[in-house]
Amino acid sequence: MDYGIIAIVAICALVLLIGTLKQKSRIVFQFLMRASVGLVCIYFFNDFLKSKDISISVGLNPISFLTVGSLGISGVALLYGIMLYRTL
Repeated sequence: MDYGIIAIVAICALVLLIGTLKQKSRIVFQFLMRASVGLVCIYFFNDFLKSKDISISVGLNPISFLTVGSLGISGVALLYGIMLYRTL
């Protein structure tokens, strides 16, 4: 009888663990998608500004990766806002 209760508890714990891992993988996937799209936007926006002879550019580095991955497109705007503020 004790083995049955232990088995039921173990199965319930396993189901909860699988659900949690599935949710965390979705969060990681969304972070990586936001970061990659944001870095592509930064790259093309840097090229656009360079073609217009505007000397503002955001570097592609781990800090910008984390910022854009966390905030998305608003992170891109934040980075360019900071660079614009530095030029004033």
